[in-house]
Amino acid sequence: MKVDVLTYLALAAVSFVAMVTGGRSSSRRKHKDVFLGENSKFKFGGRIDYKLKRQDSTKTLLIKSEQLLRIEEHDFAMRPGFGGAPIPVGIDVQVESIDSISEVNMDFTMTLYLRHYWKDERLAFPSRNNQSRTFDSRLVKKIWVPDVFFVHSKRSFIHDTTMENIMLRVYPDGKILYSVRVTVTALCSMDFSSFPLDTQNCSLELESYAYNENDLMLYWKNGNDSLRTDEIVLSQFFIEHFQASSGLAFYSSTGWYNRLFITFILRRHIFFFMLQTYFPTMLMVVLSWVSFWIDRRAVPARVSLGITTVLTMSTIITGVSASMPQVSYVKAVDIYLWTSFLFVFLSVIEYAAVNYCTTLEEMRKMKRGKIPSTFNASQAMAFDGCFHDNDIELTTFPRLAPTLTSDPLTSPTQSSDMRPTEGTRLRRQRSVRENVDLLVNNSYMIDSYSRLAFPLSYLLFNTIYWSMYS
Repeated sequence: MKVDVLTYLALAAVSFVAMVTGGRSSSRRKHKDVFLGENSKFKFGGRIDYKLKRQDSTKTLLIKSEQLLRIEEHDFAMRPGFGGAPIPVGIDVQVESIDSISEVNMDFTMTLYLRHYWKDERLAFPSRNNQSRTFDSRLVKKIWVPDVFFVHSKRSFIHDTTMENIMLRVYPDGKILYSVRVTVTALCSMDFSSFPLDTQNCSLELESYAYNENDLMLYWKNGNDSLRTDEIVLSQFFIEHFQASSGLAFYSSTGWYNRLFITFILRRHIFFFMLQTYFPTMLMVVLSWVSFWIDRRAVPARVSLGITTVLTMSTIITGVSASMPQVSYVKAVDIYLWTSFLFVFLSVIEYAAVNYCTTLEEMRKMKRGKIPSTFNASQAMAFDGCFHDNDIELTTFPRLAPTLTSDPLTSPTQSSDMRPTEGTRLRRQRSVRENVDLLVNNSYMIDSYSRLAFPLSYLLFNTIYWSMYS
């Protein structure tokens, strides 16, 4: 009897211990489920599936997207509606910046957002709330996209920081928005005949590479409003306006293609070139005129001034030519620089003529005995390069007696008393040779005339130049 009681008590104790242990373990599992349930609800909206947790969630979502769009069920190597009407592809462009414009290479670099709009019913999917789905470049490689390229482009690339700047948005009815951020360097045929007072017309051209107008119709999505620009500021140019246009391009082997144009007009800022080229050139020309007021016998002063201005003008011309393309026609800046160089060069030639005439004048006076025979002109010049008034007596020419053949530039009283009588001949005007002889005998007159002729001529040239090119 006692044994049965002890056995019953032992079994009761074991059952109690088992119940206590099972309750604790179940409560632990329950708390664990509750903890994980709260966290999973925050992330996924429900309890975590441990099999899904072991897998890559990104890959799982991509597989679901491919299944939703039924990518494996269609051949996306063919365009939508193959064999039927051409598929319309709308283009929308937003210009972010014009990075550089090179006159030497005749090109420009532009960064823009290029957006494509088309409809592919193969990618239509059911949606209760009619919301679109947005993807990156990983899905773009598995569907058909338009093969738009830039005509006359030298190089281009799609930005890839921090990921490829590609966006694909698919709507439930199959409409697609495909956007890329691209930088392109394209050719711009520039005309420098009016440089730097020029206006350049550049264009960026878009076209399908493989599909002609029978397969793909390229057009601006919103007409002229399809081209948008941010506030663009350039260092040397002012952008007058952007314009969107379209046209057709013909290739003999493949046919007609739709082509879109982004045209923009650039007007160059002149102030930079005024400071760097025009103002220094004007100063050099004016500086060369200073020699006209220096004594014609001061040979070192006038020669050094003339050579300095000539070399400075050569340096300015070389600097401008180095920053310009080697074109075969004359530019506006070339006309100004070389004309100014001609004025500087003529001022040196003018002094050479003055010096030569002065030498002839001194030699004639020496032959007439007005300069002592003991005077050595070469020794006087060898000391400091000029004659000295205390060594040379420069007497004035004797006044001629008034006759009928006297100079017509005589005083009015003399000319009034010398009225020609009947049968007399009037004296003819001086010939060119006589005028040259007059200048040779009076070399100081060359400087006097040059002080007036050079500034007036240069002023006339500037008036004509700026009225033509401004």
